[in-house]
Amino acid sequence: MAKTRKDLRGRSLRKGEVQRTSDKRYMYTYTDPLGRRKFIYANDLTQLREKEEKLLKDQLDGLDIYVAGKATLNETFDRYISTKYNLRESTRSSYLYTYDHYVRDTFGLKRIAEIKYSDVLQFYYHLLNQQGISLGTLDSVHCLLHPTFQLAVRDEIIRKNPTDGVMKEISRESGKNRGVRHALTIEQQRCFMEYIANHPIYYHWWPMFTILLGTGCRIGEALGLRWQDIDFENRVISINHSLVYYPTNGSNKCVLRVSLPKTDAGIRTIPMLDIVKDAFEMLYEEQKENGFNETEIDGMTGFIFCNRFGSVPNPQTVNHTIKRIANNYNADEVVRAKKEHRDPIILPNFSCHHLRHTFCTRLCENETNLKVIQSIMGHKNIETTLDIYAEATEKKKQESFENLAAKLDIF
Repeated sequence: MAKTRKDLRGRSLRKGEVQRTSDKRYMYTYTDPLGRRKFIYANDLTQLREKEEKLLKDQLDGLDIYVAGKATLNETFDRYISTKYNLRESTRSSYLYTYDHYVRDTFGLKRIAEIKYSDVLQFYYHLLNQQGISLGTLDSVHCLLHPTFQLAVRDEIIRKNPTDGVMKEISRESGKNRGVRHALTIEQQRCFMEYIANHPIYYHWWPMFTILLGTGCRIGEALGLRWQDIDFENRVISINHSLVYYPTNGSNKCVLRVSLPKTDAGIRTIPMLDIVKDAFEMLYEEQKENGFNETEIDGMTGFIFCNRFGSVPNPQTVNHTIKRIANNYNADEVVRAKKEHRDPIILPNFSCHHLRHTFCTRLCENETNLKVIQSIMGHKNIETTLDIYAEATEKKKQESFENLAAKLDIF
């Protein structure tokens, strides 16, 4: 039988109640709907119990409002997210950031029972056209709103989910290519890497971008690589964890944390190309001379990539660097092309994930076994692999027919 806890006067304390020995004050601990630990303080036990009763009444009042269909979308979302007990901390933080940033202060103030299909449609178009978000970001918002409304349907607060079919209509009206990531062409890829290799400032980024373009790693997987994950003898790279960068405890300060890869399929090994092996060896020799990365993140050490402050770079820094390099390259390329009387080879606006997409496209252009491609990329669903494969092979059709025409002498 569990021993009953008591205060200094011998009174039994309820679950969640404690009396602090430092200042003799009473404290009650509870978890709010967002899964955050909260505390109530009082100078005496009676006052603490009164605060507990008020808290319980407020929670029951919130339930009454929800059941009566008078709850706002915000209140319903908070209820929905409180039911997701198995979310990783990074995923929960990402969900809350997305909702707070795009929904909470505007559309989230509406009563859920009054929201119609057309309201959702208008809100989504507002995000696309007035706020200028991508279709991918809109899909992230939708993936939070749809289950929120579905919870209200199952609780019989509303009869139909007003988000049903909205994204299908949005996608049709917005154009099927909107928000689709396109790979760099071989020409663009070469120009980007040659510019970095020969630049007096950006040359030290060459190993990282070589590894990204030569492995197809997600940026978090690449930044999480440690020397013990690299097998030079067997020429393989072990992807068994990832680094995520997200705000914690409701603050705007972001931190790096260790996480499992995006999906179980993300745990994999990747064969090491010669150029990738060269990049790793270059980094190793450089760190042997200047010192290895001593950063510790969630008990892990030995990280390969290191910034000028001696810590692991964050994904935002890498994306900002890509943008800076691409802008400088394009400015220089326009001048060079004009002097050489040719059309410039312009780099598009792209990110780390486009480099992953670029690697996958090159792989699809040279490999026909889809299961091999899926395994190397760590795609959970073969449909993702098929989409990229279809886009890559579409560009090869004309080339194939030109080769066929040259070989066939039957007409």
